[in-house]
Amino acid sequence: MAVDIGGTFTDMVLVDDDNVILATAKTPTTVNPTAGALAGVRQVIADAAVDIGDIAGFIHGTTLATNALIERRGATVAGITTAGFRDILEIGYERRYSQYEINIEKPDPIVPRARCFTIAERVSVRGDIIEPLAEDAIDSLISALDASASQAVAICLLHAYANPSHEQRLRDLLLERRPGLSVSLSSEVSPEAREYARLCTTIANAYIQPLMSAYLTDFAENFAAEGLACPILMMTAGGGMSTVEIAARFPIRLVESGPAGGAIFAARVAERSGCERVLSFDMGGTTAKLCLIDDYRPQTARQFEVSRAARFIKGSGLPVRVPVVEMIEIGAGGGSLASVDRLGRLSVGPKSAGSEPGPAAFGKGGAEATVTDADVVLGLIDPEAFAEGRLSIDVAAAENALLSNVGEALGLDASGAAEGVSQIVDESMASAGRMHAVESGKDLGERTMIAFGGNGPLHATRVARRAGVSHILIPRDPGVGSAVGFLYAPVSFEIVHSRYATLDALNTDDINGLFQAMLADAEEVVRAGAPEGDLVRQRTAFMRYHGQGHEIEIALADRDVAVGDIPTLRAAFETEYRRQFSRAVPGMIIEILNWAVRVSTVAQTLPSIVQPIKTRQPEPRHSRPILCDVTGATVPAAVFYRSELGPGDRLCGPALIVEPQTTTLVSRDFAAQIDGAGNLLLNRIDPQGVQP
Repeated sequence: MAVDIGGTFTDMVLVDDDNVILATAKTPTTVNPTAGALAGVRQVIADAAVDIGDIAGFIHGTTLATNALIERRGATVAGITTAGFRDILEIGYERRYSQYEINIEKPDPIVPRARCFTIAERVSVRGDIIEPLAEDAIDSLISALDASASQAVAICLLHAYANPSHEQRLRDLLLERRPGLSVSLSSEVSPEAREYARLCTTIANAYIQPLMSAYLTDFAENFAAEGLACPILMMTAGGGMSTVEIAARFPIRLVESGPAGGAIFAARVAERSGCERVLSFDMGGTTAKLCLIDDYRPQTARQFEVSRAARFIKGSGLPVRVPVVEMIEIGAGGGSLASVDRLGRLSVGPKSAGSEPGPAAFGKGGAEATVTDADVVLGLIDPEAFAEGRLSIDVAAAENALLSNVGEALGLDASGAAEGVSQIVDESMASAGRMHAVESGKDLGERTMIAFGGNGPLHATRVARRAGVSHILIPRDPGVGSAVGFLYAPVSFEIVHSRYATLDALNTDDINGLFQAMLADAEEVVRAGAPEGDLVRQRTAFMRYHGQGHEIEIALADRDVAVGDIPTLRAAFETEYRRQFSRAVPGMIIEILNWAVRVSTVAQTLPSIVQPIKTRQPEPRHSRPILCDVTGATVPAAVFYRSELGPGDRLCGPALIVEPQTTTLVSRDFAAQIDGAGNLLLNRIDPQGVQP
């Protein structure tokens, strides 16, 4: 069982031992997310005619950690740093993210200066103790924490990544006096150099730890009471899985876990279909996520930002240094609200109607116009087939919402307002994808878009046309794609540790000892979730030229580093540097700042696709009028049920392909066919039907 709790909907997927999907469900996310998940799981096991006690594996991903950070619903946190470094958060990177913005809004650091405390101690960059921890200052520190009413503490002492003893001793002393305090150590959360990012990551972890610990405990207890007997594994931001216990200690690794599942899903679909260059497009009810996938591997990063003060501008958010699948996420989902400002400008998102009350078309009291309301008015959602009849669609309510919130201000009828909302949201998603590709030095035109999520297939052709993408793949069960991705993810854990060295003076014994310690820690976590089976171990060095501020990731062999490997390491670094920056720099000292290990279970082997030999033109169920997104005219669109389409079936747009959790729009300038695995392939043609 895989359960993905999103901001608007909760998705459930049940598969058997052969990875055959037995049942799926998409239910509105409830105020208490556990209650909604329980209801959905009950629906799925009833549809599959199984008992919850029969479930042998349970994987969970949630947006709760992300939303808590964005909405600032965490604990009251205090920070403790080395004496003399109280203002790390205030100083930040010592630069403005927008140079000429007069009224610039700085990122909210979560911990104000009044709750930043210090303690005397000092450790060198190599881990030598210069000044011992001032244990006699604990009483005054406790008094300050009590006065600040802090529920959690983030400890980030200078160079603790090199020697964590002072952080560990300080934690022990605090817990002796205040056992109920939640304490996060930078040497455990993010043992890397660069104190600002390390402190921000530790603060973010401390901020959501009480909330997530209570939530995970409640989630596990409720499902155990329901009869679930197997352990619950948590999806992480890096695309792997960990235990509930590890997730409760390091909840910062759960941020963006749902979107990471979607990227894993798209990567597996790409691998089976042979698509080496992919743009993953996951559009749900609250946000849209786009990720670049090359050679069947999602693009990854060591750092990302949470809750940016200025959308799309780097440096305007809270930096977090944990392994993460790199993607761009914008507030553009089915529930995104449309409005007109006082200058007469139409905007969509980032605010969302959520699941309560939801879009006006859902008939649950929503009165504001949303993207889903626009799709309903444009005729792209068949009210009779929506959500398998479990949710009725009120077309009149959608029209009224669009008129009152958009149309009246712009002098448009309901159809015109709906078309405007559609144009704005589709261009927002396309421009986000183009920008993400440019920042990564890549081209979207050569890529296949893999679209999924509750709204991804409905907007795929419209976004692809604007992004310059000509080929789209809609996998099976796209509405619950992220949850399906959870089932493909390995149980894994990644550790990055700073240990400065120059390549020419590399102490191999020291580095091998560090690797052995990190591997032991990572394997302990993985074995807690996967007691049996082979493991894959990856070692990495983060290297740079002397004087540079950022490193390049270089893969190492899974064995001890020997002195004879130094020329090979130099050649590997210069080759990768030349690939990224056109030329290497001869005669420069090469430094290694960070070392990393990743331990994971072996990925599942996917069966090959047997492509159909014969083709046929299927007959539609019926037709319905839609507003054509190419010509702007109202035209009849053939309506097909995806369950009635088989390998080899071909059809041309305009058409709607309906399935339980979503609908695919085949625009007039696209043709569709079903491949041997049941994937829906959309290829761009011109309006006259001539393929480019």
